[in-house]
Amino acid sequence: MSAQLFEDQEAVNAAYEDVRSDSTSTTWVILEYNDKKLYISATGDDYDECMKHLNDGNRAYVYIRFITGDGMSKRAKFAFISWIGPAVSPLKKAKVSTDKAFVKSIFSNFGKEFLCSEKADLLETKIRNMLENASGAAYGTGK
Repeated sequence: MSAQLFEDQEAVNAAYEDVRSDSTSTTWVILEYNDKKLYISATGDDYDECMKHLNDGNRAYVYIRFITGDGMSKRAKFAFISWIGPAVSPLKKAKVSTDKAFVKSIFSNFGKEFLCSEKADLLETKIRNMLENASGAAYGTGK
């Protein structure tokens, strides 16, 4: 089933690895629906640009990298965001919950998962803070 869900599963695998790589500038990838299949709708390195792709009428899965930590330790942390715009029909909303398991089988390494349907849920500071809180202790002098 999962291979049938993606237009190009190899491209999705490669995009996931690109976001995870320390040697590229890519910090996010978005998968959106083209009818019943998922495709890579965008990738990039600017959080605000990423958020522009999420609107009231679409469903998407976002895999995103943040650099977290403090003065003593910096590291990459990853978030998985399922976006369901507020104007999405109930039938399409239900499809997200069943397809999410297949997407997570590829986007498998993340510190925190988010299900968002309002733009306020996507504020970078909110996502970053929740991801940092989920990642454990902070060493150093703090902020």
